[in-house]
Amino acid sequence: MSPRHIALAVLIAAVWGLNFVLIHVGLENFPPLLFCALRFAVVAVPAVFLVGPPRVARRWIVAVGCTLGVVKFGLLFLGMHAGMPAGLSSLVLQSQAVFTAVFAAAMLRERPTRLRAAGLAVAFGGILLAAVDRGLDGPVGAFALVIASAAFWGLSNVLTRKASPPDALRWMVWVSAVPPLPLLVLSLLVEGPAADLRALAGIDLAGLGAIAYVGLVSTLFGFVAWSFLLRSYDASAVAPYSLLVPVFGMSSSWLLLGERFSPTAAVAAVLVIAGIGLTAVRPRRPGAAAGAAPRTPTPPRAVPAAGRSARQG
Repeated sequence: MSPRHIALAVLIAAVWGLNFVLIHVGLENFPPLLFCALRFAVVAVPAVFLVGPPRVARRWIVAVGCTLGVVKFGLLFLGMHAGMPAGLSSLVLQSQAVFTAVFAAAMLRERPTRLRAAGLAVAFGGILLAAVDRGLDGPVGAFALVIASAAFWGLSNVLTRKASPPDALRWMVWVSAVPPLPLLVLSLLVEGPAADLRALAGIDLAGLGAIAYVGLVSTLFGFVAWSFLLRSYDASAVAPYSLLVPVFGMSSSWLLLGERFSPTAAVAAVLVIAGIGLTAVRPRRPGAAAGAAPRTPTPPRAVPAAGRSARQG
C-alpha cells in the first residue's frame, strides 16, 4: 500500500475507534434505542434519494438491515447504556470474527485453515479473559449484551456475503434505511414516548454532534473509504488495519472519558488483537511479491467473513 493509503487506513481505524466515545456521548443525551434509530435515519433519509434503487433482492436488504441495524446495534447501544465501557466495548465487539467463522462454517460450509482456527481460539481466549475481568468489576448483563451484539454482527457478515451486493455505497444506504422505523417503534414501547420526547426537546450540540459523527462520519465516510481500499488492494493488505480499532477505542476512552483498564483487560486486549491478526494472515501465492501491490479497482462482490466488515460501531 502507498503511504497515502496507509494513512487513510489508519485514519479510518481512528474514526471507528473514536466512534465508541461518541456513542457514549450520544447515550448521555438519548435513550439507547432512540439514539440508534437517529443514527441510521441521518444516513438513510437523505441518501436513498441520491443513490438510486438497490441492486440486490430486497429480502437481503431487510435481513441485513434487521440483523445488523436493529439487533446488532440495538444490543450494542443497550449494553453500553447498561454500563459497558466504551473502550472495552470496542474490544469485545471484535469477537464478531469468531462468530462470523462459526456462521460461515454452518451456513456456507466454509472450513477455516488451521492458522485461522488457532487465531480465532486465541481471540476467543482473550474475550473469555475480558469476561472474567468484567465479571469482577461490573455488570455481567451489559457484557453479555455486547457479546450478543458481536454474534449478530457475525451473522450479518455471512448474510451480506450471500447477498453479494455489487455496489457497496448503495448497499450501505439501503441497509441503513431499514432500522429507523423498527427501532423507533421499539423505543416507544420500551423506553416510552415521554422519554423520547424529553430527549428530542432537550437536544443540544453534543447530541447533534454525536448523531452526525456516528451516522455520517463513522458510517458513510468510514464505509466508503474502507471499500475504496478493498477495491484497490488485496484484502490481506487492508484487513489488518482493522485491528487498530480497539487500540484507538481504548486509548480514546482513556483520554477523553477517563476509563481505566486493569492489567487483566490489557492482556485480554493483546490476545484478541493478536488472535484476529492471525486470521488475517494469508499464505503467499507462488511468485507473489513481498508487499501487496495496488490492483485495478473492481466492484466488491461481498463483505468477507472477518476483518473486512466496514461497520465497526
